[in-house]
Amino acid sequence: MFTGIVSDVGTLISIRAGRDLKRLRISCRYAAKSIVIGASIMIDGVCMTVVARGRKVKGSWFEVDVGAESIARTTAGHWQTGKRLNLERSLKMGDELGGHLVTGHVDGVAKILSRDDVGSMARFRLRAPKALSRFIAEKGSVALDGISLTVNEVAGDEFSVFLIPHSLKATHWADMKAGGEVNLEVDLIARYIARLAEAP
Repeated sequence: MFTGIVSDVGTLISIRAGRDLKRLRISCRYAAKSIVIGASIMIDGVCMTVVARGRKVKGSWFEVDVGAESIARTTAGHWQTGKRLNLERSLKMGDELGGHLVTGHVDGVAKILSRDDVGSMARFRLRAPKALSRFIAEKGSVALDGISLTVNEVAGDEFSVFLIPHSLKATHWADMKAGGEVNLEVDLIARYIARLAEAP
């Protein structure tokens, strides 16, 4: 479980393709000894399992395996070396819940339709897959590439979010522009409420 509060921005430094999966190596600022093999780290909104780790001259690196399901349902299949990635380590009992409850199980991919810079801030308009748009509500929460954001406006399958200067600096969203795609996880509570409403 995560909160959507990014704790580091890593860089994809290598990709090794196997028959059924890809092995990714990601550099980060986490202390190598603090990264536990088998632990979960959310990478651009996708919960992945650490399978290797090591030290660098500055910082460290860790590796994860990306399977066919993640490649098919997320943006992970298009990641290239050099890509900056939002990272968050899993919650520990007693940690502050600063964003909202995020599972790291991506529901789909949203497309960025426009970016409007307002001073040092930015407003993004996105289109969600039609099947997911009913879970997105004005003033509700979404996770986009692993970041907990508040929905400003909703119109059909389109919605907008607003990023303050800190969010742009502390994540890879400063790099994002119209035409890009992001991993979307709808609010966990909204999903369960909708499911209960369908029950006979």
